[in-house]
Amino acid sequence: MTDALPRDFADAIDHAGGQFGRLGSRIIFLESTPSTNDVASGLAAAGDAEGAVVIADTQTAGRGRRGHAWLSPAGSGLYVSVVVAPARAAADTERATMLITLAAGVALAEAIESAAGLSVDLKWPNDLYCARRKLGGILAEGVADAVVLGYGINVTAAAFAPEIESRATSIEAEAGRPIDRARVFAHSLTALGRRYDDLLSGRFDAILDEWRRRSPGGTGARVSWLTPAGAQVGVTAGIDDRGALLVDVNGCIERIVAGELMWL
Repeated sequence: MTDALPRDFADAIDHAGGQFGRLGSRIIFLESTPSTNDVASGLAAAGDAEGAVVIADTQTAGRGRRGHAWLSPAGSGLYVSVVVAPARAAADTERATMLITLAAGVALAEAIESAAGLSVDLKWPNDLYCARRKLGGILAEGVADAVVLGYGINVTAAAFAPEIESRATSIEAEAGRPIDRARVFAHSLTALGRRYDDLLSGRFDAILDEWRRRSPGGTGARVSWLTPAGAQVGVTAGIDDRGALLVDVNGCIERIVAGELMWL
């Protein structure tokens, strides 16, 4: 079911030929909304909405992790939220839920690669990078028995805010040619549907192995974070089987599952 999709997006979905797996049960397109995650959260709270997708041409109050704003210029990127239910996994539902953000990162990297030919790096826990600049991000929020998986991807060249201009990029800027947003959107749902099926079927190692392959900073990178005792500094040592970041601090391995992390 689709709600008021523009012609190019409708055509891209038709061309994909229903390869979205459990996703795309309903696709809602909005010209403008404060946040696609808020709309998708309303659907999830109202009942069984697994697979529902909300996409907006612009967001007026887009957000990233820990309350950070997400710049959402009209027509410049993909601002999408998908309702998923990792608790329905065939086995180890807690692990499936913990790995949903990493699974989404892998899927979106695969989608950008297939749609635009770009190699995308992943940075724990939720960022997409290309040539050391941020290309996109993921925000997962629990709602009732579901998870709303929001993602923003910079597709076309845009005027980034001064404070992020040196750290942000877009698919077009990296590819050096025009990129069809609708095509990237369709590829993203295809890849997400495939990796979501891996998650629900318990194929966790397939997700973790691919995430590790696409994350050069997952090992050997210096990071810092705040603890009750003050700032802590260490060197990344990979991720464990539940998606936590492992950091070597003077020979002792710390396990980080959340919080603000600074890459040095």
